[in-house]
Amino acid sequence: MDRRAFLQFLGVSGVLASMPLDLLAAKKVPFKGLPVSLEDKLSTAEGLTHKILIRWGEQINASSKFGFNNDFIAFHPLEKNRALLWINHEYVHPLFIKGINRTKENIDAERLEVGGSIIEVEKKNSDWIFVKNSPYNRRVDALTEIPFAWEGGILNSKTAIGTLAGCAGGKTPWGTFLSCEENYDMFYGERDRQGNVTPSWLGWDKVYQLPPEHYGWVVEIEPKTGKAKKLVSLGRCAHECAAVTKSKSGKIVAYTGDDTNDEHLYKFISDSNDSLERGKLYVASLEKGEWISLDINDQPILKKNFKDQTNVQIYAREAAKLVGATPLDRPEDIEFDPLTGNVLVSLTNNKKKNNFYGSVMKIVEKDNDPGSLKFTHSTFIAGGPETGFACPDNLVFDPKGNLWFTSDVSGDNINKGPYSGFGNNSLFVFLRSGSKAGEVIRVANAPADAEFTGPCFSPDYKTLFLSVQHPGELSMSLDKLTSNWPDGGIPKPSVITLQGPLLDQIVQGKL
Repeated sequence: MDRRAFLQFLGVSGVLASMPLDLLAAKKVPFKGLPVSLEDKLSTAEGLTHKILIRWGEQINASSKFGFNNDFIAFHPLEKNRALLWINHEYVHPLFIKGINRTKENIDAERLEVGGSIIEVEKKNSDWIFVKNSPYNRRVDALTEIPFAWEGGILNSKTAIGTLAGCAGGKTPWGTFLSCEENYDMFYGERDRQGNVTPSWLGWDKVYQLPPEHYGWVVEIEPKTGKAKKLVSLGRCAHECAAVTKSKSGKIVAYTGDDTNDEHLYKFISDSNDSLERGKLYVASLEKGEWISLDINDQPILKKNFKDQTNVQIYAREAAKLVGATPLDRPEDIEFDPLTGNVLVSLTNNKKKNNFYGSVMKIVEKDNDPGSLKFTHSTFIAGGPETGFACPDNLVFDPKGNLWFTSDVSGDNINKGPYSGFGNNSLFVFLRSGSKAGEVIRVANAPADAEFTGPCFSPDYKTLFLSVQHPGELSMSLDKLTSNWPDGGIPKPSVITLQGPLLDQIVQGKL
């Protein structure tokens, strides 16, 4: 495919697509991406600098500390040069908290490390800094009582104890945060419809017998108060994210992926233009190019297998399979292309199917309307040695349509087998404007065992906030640490800011 055809495929139209190719290549910039790295350090491309905004364990108010394994980041502006960040804390490494023994004391400590943090940040000169002891700073953790936004609640309970496993997320048009409970079975196990229980990975269920069905939801949080609710309407699965937009009729639409091999892609269409509490849940069939209803009243097979709609919501995965949803390769983050309005979905990998490198899928809704129930799909970009990345995970666009994304090769697979030559996980940008349009550039390398998560731009696109998650996760003891990032000693997950002329050039389309 020649450059013009490639640009047109990507959705770049108008002046740029019709510009003579020699002019597209006329502006030469002495820049190239980073080489792969296996070092235990965070490195950035020339013209890009990073600073640590906040580390695990830092005090955010008199009673609370910043949690462990920070992931998704969302930005909520306040008055000029001030803002609130919501930051997910996905899971724990017991070795770094209180130890690997599954005692009540150790588990109690771990319950305070997950959930999320709301912190205030302030821009001074050009840098964003953490505002210590702001009245807005607060934690939502595994002890916080959170109501279900669903008539009758779940298992006759109107509330759940805590939120956990928060991976990626989203933000609503009315300014609330969405935190997505992903691998919830890690904490309190899982229970099938026959009542069979699968124990948890972390053994919390040995101390606290909380219902697994209370977890695996999308949680909506108010920025200034921390008030939260669990949105049963979006179904229960290993939610990676919740990307929200509006249909042409003004109704709210939310897309979410189930980050597990051979699971599914969902879309929720609200009955409202300002709420996610009521509406209809759909699941994607790529073969038919259709969004299939998961409403029990629309599907005789669901009415035959489930007692009510609440039961469908709890076991959305089973319901999806019964109606013929397409199994996918770990659908993770979802974003909307600012140039075309298309829906981009990262499919990280599916090793059981020998898909080691993953891809980003493009969904084109009929009439470019998120409220449509018909769509087409194609591969936007695929991972592999040819493109230089593997296992795409979190996505974010800049105004020029450049796609920034992180990679998620699991720690025990880094630079091994099919991942040899890819090095540590990294931050990439897929350029769609400027003289390098069509290229994938590695712009930052993560420390040992870590991955970058939660990329989030400031409104002026001068700063990219980024989580550094689970450095040193392969450590088997405190005497044999696999990472000492960022300060030496025990590794600390942290949030960083990325700035610099390279960032400015890219987001202005001048590279």
